[in-house]
Amino acid sequence: MKTAVVTGAGGGLGRAITAELARRGFAVWATDVELGIAEPAVDGLGPQCRAAVLDVTDASASRALADSIVAERGHLDLWVNNAGVLAVGYAWEIGEASNERVLAVNATGTINGTVAALAHMIPAGRGQVINVVSLAGIVATPGQAVYAASKHAAMAFTLSTLFDLRRGGHRGIDICAVCPSGVWTPLLGNRVDDPEAAASFTAPLLTADVIGRVVGRLTERPRPVTIVPRRRGLMMRFVDLFPRLATPMVPALMRDARRRQRRYKRLTEVGERP
Repeated sequence: MKTAVVTGAGGGLGRAITAELARRGFAVWATDVELGIAEPAVDGLGPQCRAAVLDVTDASASRALADSIVAERGHLDLWVNNAGVLAVGYAWEIGEASNERVLAVNATGTINGTVAALAHMIPAGRGQVINVVSLAGIVATPGQAVYAASKHAAMAFTLSTLFDLRRGGHRGIDICAVCPSGVWTPLLGNRVDDPEAAASFTAPLLTADVIGRVVGRLTERPRPVTIVPRRRGLMMRFVDLFPRLATPMVPALMRDARRRQRRYKRLTEVGERP
């Protein structure tokens, strides 16, 4: 049975990924910063799935988890870096602690997990790392500058490490980035009142199950970058390719996003799922 680690498994997206991997026959270590947060992710998935504590900002903790899995099972096949935090607002106003936390979890956490996994995958000659990045990893995101910076870092690290693996002749190991548009999870559900989070509502939100299935498919057919939905990513590339032309459009885009955000808020107030 293949083994997998999912970080940030206690959130909506982490739960969906854990469930999809379990459905595909993986033994999954569903991790989060507290056991009580991680445990619901494995409820009903069978004895092959277990909850574990992992602070992704602690490199030694990531190494210890990888070591323990290999000691028990003999191999580590998949590591999904899904843990992420969001801070919104102007970078110069939200505070150093928030900025550092976002960078530590989203960027350094991705590096820590990847390095811990590769320490075993490279000698074995096989394995896969899937990094849940974001559309914010490929496009500027107003109101979420530090979050976007952390996700750009995760994207750059993912592709650079993949290139290094190929340069080193390690063709049995894949590293993939998944870049979804906004996903309806508690991470965004708690932000429907916050105008600074409007950039995440520039399009209809995806569901966590959709991204779970995308991750599942990547275990069978790896690809370096998967943008969900694809057409959304192609559209957003315009902002990066032509920033001078795109900048005047930002206020109008944000007003439209704010209207969509308010619609989601109304749905949650009447108890409907967006």
